[in-house]
Amino acid sequence: MHEALYQFIHAHYTEILAIFPVVLLLIGLLIATGGDQYILRRKRHIMLIICALVFSLIAQNFLDNLLTYRTPMITLRKVIDIYGYAVRPVILLLFLYIVCPRKPGRLWWVLIGINAGVYLTALFTDICFTINEENMFQGGWPVLRNSCLITSLLLLGELVISTLHDYRPFRLREIWIPVFSVFIILFAVVLDSRVHETQQPVSFLTISIVISSVLYYIWLHFQFVRAHEQDLAAEQRIQIMMSQIQPHFLYNTLATIRGLCLKSPETAAQTIDKFSRYLRQNLDMLNQSGLIPFRQELEHVKIYTEIEMLMFPYIHIRYDIEDDCFLLPMLTVQPLVENAIRHGVRARDVGQIDITIRKSETGHTITIADNGLGFDVSTIDTADEKHIGIRNVRERLEKQCGGSLRVVSRKGEGTVVTLFIPLVSQYDEESEQEGAIR
Repeated sequence: MHEALYQFIHAHYTEILAIFPVVLLLIGLLIATGGDQYILRRKRHIMLIICALVFSLIAQNFLDNLLTYRTPMITLRKVIDIYGYAVRPVILLLFLYIVCPRKPGRLWWVLIGINAGVYLTALFTDICFTINEENMFQGGWPVLRNSCLITSLLLLGELVISTLHDYRPFRLREIWIPVFSVFIILFAVVLDSRVHETQQPVSFLTISIVISSVLYYIWLHFQFVRAHEQDLAAEQRIQIMMSQIQPHFLYNTLATIRGLCLKSPETAAQTIDKFSRYLRQNLDMLNQSGLIPFRQELEHVKIYTEIEMLMFPYIHIRYDIEDDCFLLPMLTVQPLVENAIRHGVRARDVGQIDITIRKSETGHTITIADNGLGFDVSTIDTADEKHIGIRNVRERLEKQCGGSLRVVSRKGEGTVVTLFIPLVSQYDEESEQEGAIR
């Protein structure tokens, strides 16, 4: 037994040495995937199945090369070739399962089954392919013998489309890996077509699939990083909420309610109801991820301003809203209105804040103008705690929806804050659907 193994290794030393680096790389990937607890269990299982199938594909390549150039066994070579043609599309479909948040349709499995059935015909007919008496591969009908290539190209196309569709809103780094893997595989197909007459124990296509498997493992880690960033964003939302419930606002509101209890118990009850709604909305927003309907933000602003106007009757809020059907980051407008009240119009005999909403061909514009004291806009990006709300809103606008924030202020005259939310079709469609329901 040992002698036979030694003779086999000695006789095929060159071929074994050629596949050795690829096998080592795949073993490392298998170990890393199996022990990685940060990857979702379902996707980790898919990666393990891919590793197993790629191992079998390497073995298929090696045996096919062995039977082609060393030991002719026609029937066995047919079976091995059939397996190779059948398993390649399966691996590509599993890549699609990793990338696509939605499960790929059953049609793909039907197509893969048809592909396998086409090559199984080689066992009893030569319409797809055959191995002649000289142990040479001969293709049959062009459409049938290229069934694996056609199926694989369709899967690669779906892989690119799904990646661009599902990950377009995210960073470029989450798109390039699946797309680059597709181009690696296509390039390997071209290389194999040019060197098919050369003795090669592992095809370029198999090598490209191994490389793609490693890239997809890295891609899964990018997913973990993004999920971790979302957790950090959730913590930031808690900090945002806590920063909105300022102690002075809480104390002033309670003092106002206390005074109203003596003068107007009915108004006091209404104020308590508004204040509880304000607190509840802050808490509810912690469960929101991503963007929220503008109507929800506007309701929050109105409750807040109504409470402020009870405490400071000389403050007036005017709304001019022509467009309210879009999405934006949570707690975007309310902190800016709060800034306008706290640092601007409270110092006036008559404070005025105008909130204007418009829609253009490029996006949605929110303008918050006040007749307050004004300030030096160059201090916004300093460590001044007074402007932390503006910096926070601007950062979330840029990161979450590609928006922008511009501040124009003149001391003694007032401040104008302009927010711009670019048109994004999927966000607008969701908003319009919600508006239709309402």
